[in-house]
Amino acid sequence: MIPWGGLSCCLSAAALYLLGRSSGRDAEILKSVTRVNQLKELAQLLDAEILPLIVSISGRVGSETPINCEFSGLRGVIVEETAEQHFLKHNDAGSWIQDSALMLSMSKEVPWYLDDGRDRVHVIGARGATGFALPVGSEAFEESGRSLVRGTLDYLQGLKMLGVKRIERVLPIGTSLTVVGEAAKDDVGTIRIQRPHKGPFYVSPKTIDQLIANLGKWARWYKYASVGLTVFGAYLIAKHAIRYILERRRRIDLQRKVLAAAAKKSGSNNDVEKADSLSDVAKRDRLMPDLCVICLEQEYNAVFVPCGHMCCCTACSSHLTNCPLCRRQIEKVVKTFRH
Repeated sequence: MIPWGGLSCCLSAAALYLLGRSSGRDAEILKSVTRVNQLKELAQLLDAEILPLIVSISGRVGSETPINCEFSGLRGVIVEETAEQHFLKHNDAGSWIQDSALMLSMSKEVPWYLDDGRDRVHVIGARGATGFALPVGSEAFEESGRSLVRGTLDYLQGLKMLGVKRIERVLPIGTSLTVVGEAAKDDVGTIRIQRPHKGPFYVSPKTIDQLIANLGKWARWYKYASVGLTVFGAYLIAKHAIRYILERRRRIDLQRKVLAAAAKKSGSNNDVEKADSLSDVAKRDRLMPDLCVICLEQEYNAVFVPCGHMCCCTACSSHLTNCPLCRRQIEKVVKTFRH
């Protein structure tokens, strides 16, 4: 048998180790990016530095044409609205279970920028950045109407309408963000931050130092978990190997005892001498007597029912049936021997 448990632990440890290395590498990359304290410095850096230029900037979200949110009343630059119909449905078991179905999913975005009070930089493609998450601006549940006709029709279809859950997620004006990405100029000279062709792209409310500390923490946790799974997997594999060796030795010892009992009962040394010149398999086939596998003295005339493979004499079979401890132990030994 292959120790699948130990191998699975070792493979999981390898995957966690790779994740830890990846997180540690990302933390080192973030440490090496150029930090821009004032947005007006970006124009000078773009003129002086060799492109592409990966920078880290911070500021507050702003827009010339913000979106007025319908439910929350906020003014934002990115808005996502979802509506889910919640209902009870009749399953095959005859009971009602709760379920939901998506009715509406809508997303809006307007051009926006980060403003530090002195200058502004436009941000492109923020929704695909690492660490970006829209906070919930509004969440409401609207119960379905109690119309008798509608309720009857839904019931005949195996449904009970509960209501509609509406969620509005918004990136509001004035939110403080940190963006790590490639600084570039468009055709009209406007500076923007976008996803680089190769490198990190983060949009997060956390500062650059918090992002580095968070990545370092996850890298350490991944490595600790990897070491723990490696040790546990090695223990499972070693345990399986030791058990296999011990069972192998027990099987060999049991075969020797059977051969010795066969030679003693037959009283003939010719069979033993012939068996010495044969292979181990031939020995077992030629010298295996019809003996009870328990006492190795009497011929078997019964089968032990719990395992179905134990050929024993009547006395041993009766003893094993009445003794649970012997039954479990002998079943294990005989199963190993027979297979």
